[in-house]
Amino acid sequence: MSNKETNTSQWSLVVHRVSSSSVEVWVGTLFPTLKKPDFARVELVLPDGSKRTRRITKDEWVRPFDKMNQRFYKIIKFNNLTAGKRYDLNFIRRIEAVGDAIPQAWQHLRSGTFTTLPERVPLKGKRPFTIALGSCFYNHRDGGRAAEAYKALYQRGAENVRPDITFLTGDQVYLDIGFDSLSLVPSEIRQRVANDYALHWQALGSILSNGGTWMLPDDHEYWNDYPFYKSAIPQLQALRLRHVRKAWDAAATDGVRNVQNSAAFETFSIGKDLSVCIADLRSHRDENGFTTPAILKKITRWATELRSPGVFVASQPLIVEENKSEKNLLSYKQQYAALLQAFATSGHDIVLLSGDVHFGRISTTPLGNEKKGPRLIEIIASPLSNLTYLNGIATDKAKSKPVNFPAPEVCKLNSWKPSKVAYNKLYHVSTKKGNIFSAYPRTRTREHFMTISFSRDTTSGTINLRANAWRIRETKGVKKLPAKDFQRTFTIKLK
Repeated sequence: MSNKETNTSQWSLVVHRVSSSSVEVWVGTLFPTLKKPDFARVELVLPDGSKRTRRITKDEWVRPFDKMNQRFYKIIKFNNLTAGKRYDLNFIRRIEAVGDAIPQAWQHLRSGTFTTLPERVPLKGKRPFTIALGSCFYNHRDGGRAAEAYKALYQRGAENVRPDITFLTGDQVYLDIGFDSLSLVPSEIRQRVANDYALHWQALGSILSNGGTWMLPDDHEYWNDYPFYKSAIPQLQALRLRHVRKAWDAAATDGVRNVQNSAAFETFSIGKDLSVCIADLRSHRDENGFTTPAILKKITRWATELRSPGVFVASQPLIVEENKSEKNLLSYKQQYAALLQAFATSGHDIVLLSGDVHFGRISTTPLGNEKKGPRLIEIIASPLSNLTYLNGIATDKAKSKPVNFPAPEVCKLNSWKPSKVAYNKLYHVSTKKGNIFSAYPRTRTREHFMTISFSRDTTSGTINLRANAWRIRETKGVKKLPAKDFQRTFTIKLK
């Protein structure tokens, strides 16, 4: 049966972390109207067509949000998989018999697919290992287009750009948009947070069910400039009340932990060719740092022990000027300097994948003082879907700033000389003019996501990186694939 025939759009199947031998699958619903099935199952379809099945009984469902009995989920993990292979998933529930009118039956709810991580980065000329990158998703005027564009590329795109996994680097929901954020009643606050997740996860469904997905929170998973709350924004004034702030923070934290399934720090490697570090630099902020000393120690250890190029995934970029109105990573000079120093000490190029800033851009800059030392290659993809109407003033376009990197005070801390940042406007995602009388009052960066592909060049002994930006709201060709934004593919050899 199709989803339309069975009205299953309120159910979710999310493929979370994959490795070369395992997968985590999130199934359930974020809508309050559905009931827990007495029996359900998740089927894993192996490459040879055989199946493995995990049953879920009614008492195994858990609540994603504390103090709310509605909405439920279960994470299923499958092990002993084969590296670099495609697998399919089915989420099915049992419908109990109701007299003679409705016989007992199994109902298909959602499907998904994923590919396990390869044992090594593929050789040049073979299908590369490809990461999709996106951030900043506002459901209001999206109409399912972000998920449709991603699904088209994932299922019908060329082999050399088709994603294997996805990183969503923050603001997958905007919990602080709208004047209903002003509620002073804790139960209403909790329901608002849960309802926002339900609608956004429904709209993002085809991204979340196609390929393993890692998600990081940024401030709008909580509230603007989290954890700081003394903002002049009208709809956030209620946060000054402790009971409001406590209820909002608790519900938002549940969403990050139980729905997005985000971790403070994690790493994985593609053989000995590429090492990936994913770090939540938002949830554990305070006045002193963008993360805790313990997590920063783990990140710096990962960097200094690299034996290959590294990919660092965070919710905010590093090549920035300090923001006086809201804190960015540069606002925390000591931790910022320590992070850059660790990257430079690694001796390997670091690719930073991030979002947040409502523009898309690729830029490069040296790390440290060595003339042929490591580089920072920063790739920003934002937004998947722009804010609208009054909130639509929060737009931006890619800039060639800062001119020099890092900032003078950071150079002083690290005893570095500033270097010029290499920008190329060919790799700035394009913009679209706004209209004061439309849903988009200001010029905005076009809705997009990026793909970053890696292949191994045995001749040069390097890893080749190729990046493309894809316009979500424009399609091309008979396959209805998202249109490329860059006129040329960005290519670089990683050391």
